[in-house]
Formats: sequence, C-alpha cells, structure tokens
Amino acid sequence: MTLAEQAREAVRARPFVHEALRAGVINYSAAARLLDVGEEDAVAAALRRYGEELADRDEPDRSARVTMHSGVGRVEDADDGLLMVDDATFASGEGSLTAVLVDGDVDPSLLTRVCARLVAEDVVVQAAGVADESLVVVVDRRDGPQVVQFLEALV
Repeated sequence: MTLAEQAREAVRARPFVHEALRAGVINYSAAARLLDVGEEDAVAAALRRYGEELADRDEPDRSARVTMHSGVGRVEDADDGLLMVDDATFASGEGSLTAVLVDGDVDPSLLTRVCARLVAEDVVVQAAGVADESLVVVVDRRDGPQVVQFLEALV
C-alpha cells in the first residue's frame, strides 16, 4: 500500500479529519502528525492532494417539519413507539425524556450531522434513528428546546 493510500485510509478512519479536508480548513502538518502513517511532509502533501480531490459537500434543500414530544420513556409495547432499537422502545407517556422528530426530507447523512452537532454542544443523546421520512433524537427533557433549534437550523 502506498503512503497516499495509507493516508487516505487513516483519514477515512477519522471522519472529523475527512470533513475538515473536504471543507479545506485543516492544518496539513498537524493532520499528518495525528495520522502518524509516515514522514510528516510526505503525508501532508498526500493530504493536500486528497483534499483537492474531495468534492465540496452540497447539502440538499430539505423540506421537513420539526416537532418535540415531551414525557418520552422506555416502554414494553413496541406498537406505540417513536423509536425502537433492539429491545429498547421509546414512546410518549410517563418518561422524563424528550423526543425531537423531523418528518420530511431526511437521510442518514442528516442524522450524522445532527449527532455531531449535539456532541459539540455536550447534549447527551439517549437514542437516535432515521428511516423513511422520519428522524428522531431522544434527549433529556431540559435539552429538548435547544435540540429543536439545532434541528431547525439543519433542515
């Protein structure tokens, strides 16, 4: 495997470096040190070339509606759930969580951006998922209004 291939593989293993390359906002020498796959100057040069090849991310125009559901918790009956992951089903009821639901033009890349934003804001995500035309994020009740604002800004 060439040094350039090793650098690309290391970048793909660290999505935040990939996004920074795509956005053109990376210090190539610092990234080369972080990736630690070879001689710093050579890796930095490989990263520059790779960054130039990456297409700018065109975010689609989305049409979606964001709503908040308070009182969400884990339930036994999966039929009433807003989100089900393995044996954990979250639904409106007597819980202490909030579900923020996005209905419309959603996809897994939007969920990725949502989760990254919530990590950056130190919001703990209890559960999240996307399917068909719905995306749901379950958070602590006090974080619900702020998460609604974040999601409205993203869609």
